[in-house]
Amino acid sequence: LITGTSYAQQHKTKNEIIVLMDGYRWKELFRGADSSLLFVKKFNSQDSVWRIQKYWAAGAAERREKLMPFVWKDIAGQGQIYGNRDLGNLVNVKNKYWFSYPGRSETFCGYYDPLVNSNEYPDNPNENVLEFINKQKGYNGKVVTFASWDAVARIINRNRNGMLVNIYDEDVKGPGLSSLQKETNAMQHYMPDIFGQGERPDAMTYVMTKAYMMASHPRVVYIDFGDTDDFAHEGKYDMYLDGAHKIDAMIEDLWNYLQQDTFYKNETTVLIFPDHGRGNDQEWTSHGSKIAHANETFLMVMGPDTPALGEVKTEGQIYQDQFAQTMANLLDFHFTANHPVGEPVNSVM
Repeated sequence: LITGTSYAQQHKTKNEIIVLMDGYRWKELFRGADSSLLFVKKFNSQDSVWRIQKYWAAGAAERREKLMPFVWKDIAGQGQIYGNRDLGNLVNVKNKYWFSYPGRSETFCGYYDPLVNSNEYPDNPNENVLEFINKQKGYNGKVVTFASWDAVARIINRNRNGMLVNIYDEDVKGPGLSSLQKETNAMQHYMPDIFGQGERPDAMTYVMTKAYMMASHPRVVYIDFGDTDDFAHEGKYDMYLDGAHKIDAMIEDLWNYLQQDTFYKNETTVLIFPDHGRGNDQEWTSHGSKIAHANETFLMVMGPDTPALGEVKTEGQIYQDQFAQTMANLLDFHFTANHPVGEPVNSVM
């Protein structure tokens, strides 16, 4: 039964790790490296022979496991993976724009606002599930975001809700920082700006996130990775694959940490998804409403309340505006906001 904004305790999940992979295609997730891009010289650097050996195989199952081994060994074994369109299992954004700010806004607000139509859009007027959870008993000050892209601060609207949203070039501040946090604060300023101002390499975002988790044990952590989208826009398919492979490794490292820390062990659910898709063949570098397939996404979930369905092979359709309520429900909350909210993905629970 619902009591105010909270359900009577029914789930084991007390913490959530939310991972966004900017612009990562369902095709690589489910099929592995794409031969129409991997063997095209203009989309790959001079050491592409090594990348081919690393990621190529004749069968899709072997290719995808080479690319994302943790996903296909652990999440496929213990969790759920939605979005294999080859099997008729569909995940899509509802918004009509098919790019980053609108995609994230829809996902975390559980609502498609047609006025949110630009990556330069100011502070998001729509309330999101993270700030909603932050208001609940036991979660205040325990909901944090670490993002490679600085626009995430506007999307989550930290100016309104006062939550920690750490972005490009910002140090984690406060008394009692651990020695590791001090080191990672300093380290990010020595990293080359490989994507230009406003974008931080994912490896840096990850180590800052993990250092914060080890020091402060937040209950809900949103990690926003951007390398996959940035390398794709630059037309570097081999680096795009490397970006995905490294994110898989970081998720594995984080999952192993969660199982060793008594605060998180057996009480934490991990959710992984993109903000949008991208095009095929020559259009793979782009996304947006004029690029076919850029509205196609996926969802992965693993945690103590999620039945181990593995790769979901039944036909079906879910949308990203359902993810916010799913996040809330896993924690036994019912998300309400200053706008309508999509229904949860009930099969996740």
